[in-house]
Amino acid sequence: MNRERIVRIVAGSFILLSLSLGVAASPIFQSTNWLWFTAFVGANLFQSGFTQFCPLEIFLKKLGIKQ
Repeated sequence: MNRERIVRIVAGSFILLSLSLGVAASPIFQSTNWLWFTAFVGANLFQSGFTQFCPLEIFLKKLGIKQ
């Protein structure tokens, strides 16, 4: 598995988890403040689409995951 796929899987997982924790209709609801984390992940995905700067991708590169 390459870095790009891992970044997409992690970002998607973070978004789904934070929505599950932040939406009142969810069975695992904790607080609506989790929606801020959803917004942060979305904003990071948006900016990385333009700048190609992604902190997770840098971390994965140091771990030796191939492009």
